[in-house]
Amino acid sequence: MPSECTEPLTSPFGELATNLSDSELRETAYEILVGARLSSGGKSSTYASDSEKNSERAAATPQTLTSRAASKVKKALGLRSRRKKASEKAESERVKKVSTIGETMRVQMRVSEQMDSRVRKALSKVAADQKIESMVLPLEMLQQLKPSDFPNQEEYEACQRRNLKLLEAGLLLHPLVPLDDENTAPQQLREIIDGALEKPLETSKNNETMQALRTVVLSLACRTSNNIGSVSETSTHWADGFPMNLKIYQMLLEACFDVNDETSVIEELDEVLELIKKTWLVLGMNQMLHNLCFLWILFNRYATMDQAEGDLLSAGNNLLIKVENDAKAMKGDENYCRMLSSTLGAILSWAEKRLLGYHRYFRSDNAESTMGCVVSMAVLSVKIMEGGEGISNEDHIEGNEMDVGQEKVDAYIKSSLRAAFVQIMETVKSSKSSSTGQQNELPFMAKLAEDVSTLAFTEKETFSPILKRWHPLAAGVAVATLHSCYGNELKQYVSSIDELTPDILEVMKGADKLEKDLVQIAVENSEDSEDGGKSIIREMLPYEADSVTSNLVKSWIKTRTDRLKEWVDRNLQQEVWDPRANRERFALSAVEVLRIVDEAFEAFFLLPITTHSALLPDLATGINSCLQHYISMAKFGCGTQSTYVPTMPPLTRCSRRSKLPSVFKKKEKVPKKSQAGTVNGNENDSFGTPQMCCRINTLNYIQNELNVLAKRDITHLSSSGTNQDIADRMEKVFEFSAAACVEGMQQLCEATANKVIFQDLSHFFWDGLYIGEVSSTRIDPFLQELDHYLEVISITVHDKVRTQVITEVMKVSFDGFLMVLLAGGPPRAFTLQDYEIIDEDFNFLTDLFWSNGDGLPAELIDQFSTKVKDILPLFNTDTDSLIEKFKQVTLESCASSSAKSKLPLPPTTGQWSPTEPNTVLRVLCYRNDETAAKFLKKTYHLPKRL
Repeated sequence: MPSECTEPLTSPFGELATNLSDSELRETAYEILVGARLSSGGKSSTYASDSEKNSERAAATPQTLTSRAASKVKKALGLRSRRKKASEKAESERVKKVSTIGETMRVQMRVSEQMDSRVRKALSKVAADQKIESMVLPLEMLQQLKPSDFPNQEEYEACQRRNLKLLEAGLLLHPLVPLDDENTAPQQLREIIDGALEKPLETSKNNETMQALRTVVLSLACRTSNNIGSVSETSTHWADGFPMNLKIYQMLLEACFDVNDETSVIEELDEVLELIKKTWLVLGMNQMLHNLCFLWILFNRYATMDQAEGDLLSAGNNLLIKVENDAKAMKGDENYCRMLSSTLGAILSWAEKRLLGYHRYFRSDNAESTMGCVVSMAVLSVKIMEGGEGISNEDHIEGNEMDVGQEKVDAYIKSSLRAAFVQIMETVKSSKSSSTGQQNELPFMAKLAEDVSTLAFTEKETFSPILKRWHPLAAGVAVATLHSCYGNELKQYVSSIDELTPDILEVMKGADKLEKDLVQIAVENSEDSEDGGKSIIREMLPYEADSVTSNLVKSWIKTRTDRLKEWVDRNLQQEVWDPRANRERFALSAVEVLRIVDEAFEAFFLLPITTHSALLPDLATGINSCLQHYISMAKFGCGTQSTYVPTMPPLTRCSRRSKLPSVFKKKEKVPKKSQAGTVNGNENDSFGTPQMCCRINTLNYIQNELNVLAKRDITHLSSSGTNQDIADRMEKVFEFSAAACVEGMQQLCEATANKVIFQDLSHFFWDGLYIGEVSSTRIDPFLQELDHYLEVISITVHDKVRTQVITEVMKVSFDGFLMVLLAGGPPRAFTLQDYEIIDEDFNFLTDLFWSNGDGLPAELIDQFSTKVKDILPLFNTDTDSLIEKFKQVTLESCASSSAKSKLPLPPTTGQWSPTEPNTVLRVLCYRNDETAAKFLKKTYHLPKRL
């Protein structure tokens, strides 16, 4: 145990009101012992010859050795016989052979042979006439001892002063029977003592002062009272008052310890105690007071020495069980109860100092032998002081002690483990300070969790089995306390977290493992309890490390994705979509976006957590959101079909015209140089055809790279032993973004095609084709310009999406060709003779995309040109047949029979078809023919012009 464990203990017997030293009390005790032995018939060796002394000693030896070999008291108290070294054993055997029990006591009480001879000589004179209990020993010693009995005058006077102080203490300061205020004897004795202390007392028989002293001493010593109890009325009362009697008796009991080994009880214990009992009448002692005193002597000797002799503590515990029974019999004795309370209080104070911090005072090598006794003594002391019923030594967990013991042990466990936890924290902090900068060093809270787990298992293996005798859930209380202590620190730690770091995850991993260890110990410890340990488990509020970790990771994910979105917004504001930025002709911002995405996933899978699979959807959602935001911004402002396609004008009828207004005359061709500039677009125009192609390339690049990223992450996960569930999820993690890329590319292709046809080439197409004379406004200029655009698109757009883009241009040009024919407005009108030109022009248009086999596949061209080819024959159908066809398809499409009396105006659906009423009607509207004009005027009252 720590060195401060051996501090001196305050005597529970109190202090004397006079300055009698321990040596003076010891001498007095020895005098009483010799007197008691002489009074009981013991021989005095004072006047025996040397040969007689040796004979007596030799005669006593066999009996003494026999009793020493089988000490009943030692066996009852659990004290083992001391094993001496060879040299000590030889010396001890020599002493035993020449030693009587009286001689043993003299040596044990450190009394010189000279003093022993002097005491025996003095007492042998008075013991012949009276018993020791009927004499006042200090008075008789004053009378019998002369200066000639001492080596010098100083020793004689010291002896006289001691006896006077004994009279003062026994008769005036600590009398058994309280003094009467009306009695003058105490005052007379005080005056005599004061005078004698100033000037040595003349002790001859005839001296007046001595006669007066004897008279007043006997008058005080022979007083009687009803509360004296078993003490004979013929006895004198000079050494039986509290605490003087206990102080003297303590000196006698101290002799039970070997003078050469203060922690060892002598082998002659039975004989010594029998001899000491002879002093009981003088000191007012009985068996109960003896047990209480001996308990304190054993305990005090253990506590104030090196605490190595566990036998002393065990003996004290066994004696305390006897004291427990004595206490019930002595409930009415005020002095006993006061001494009992003081003694048990001192024992309890000492024991609880150690038990409230038992991790500091006990170890695995002394816990079983020592700690159990300390707990037992503490619990018994509390129970006795609270007046609990006695129980047997074999059953310490039944009845009232179960309640007292469980309550106290519960407090010991909680207090000690809290202190141990604080100590561990300080140790870890100190260790962290001295090892700053070391690699692979655990974070403070993670190391603390490790050490707390170690402490918990030590508690379970070392201390809980001992404490379980008083508390059935000792281990459960211990781990619940540690769980609470660490939980409080963890709560503060979590509240201070700003962002996720590897250290934080390491801490949460350690906290989760610690909690599982503690719960496991609690469950194992509670198997035999009534509730299976549920009460303990309920006290252990979960750390929810997984939940905390999950929330931290989600916060980490949000931070990452928020930063990515900010980066996307910032860089898109600066993005010019210049296809010349790199060889692959896509935006550099996409490269950075995907790099950040890749880093985010790599960092995520490097997080030391076990919930990757559960949290992957959160990361995927955040990343997909950012990617879709980028994709959305990549096509933002590029327009749709409705942005570029002109609004179809209201239907009108045509009439024969010999000459068109000048506004519809054939426009001159734009110089080729300016055409090239239009195709390539302005460098600052982010929506030019090359820039639109760059946007398409960028989405194609993102789509392809997302597949690469997913496959690379799957390979990485597989090689690191990640479960298949996460790998399967990873395959689908980018599916929404990939789908958005596909959709975005389609929208951009459509927007690019419509922009080229209806905006960039509107001068040659919508605003020029077939306006006025059909033969003068044919498709050739448009085809020349469109060819340049297709060349730019082919060079700029990525191979994988080139066909898709040009196909969209083809589709829009085909649809636009139909719009020119069917919704071109009043400036356009066609005759039957124009059919051949129109048909030839359309063939020129399809040939442009076929490009002699170097363009789009013929099958693809046929697929999208079919509709135009089906509708063109209507322009070669005579007007009357057209009118009949129109009536037929209109009536067929009309559901109500009442409407057959008048042709309804078919709605414009935009779904052009040779059998669709609105398509046939529009061919009639743009037929430059009188019959058609009359039919439209009569049937629908269509105007000639807008």
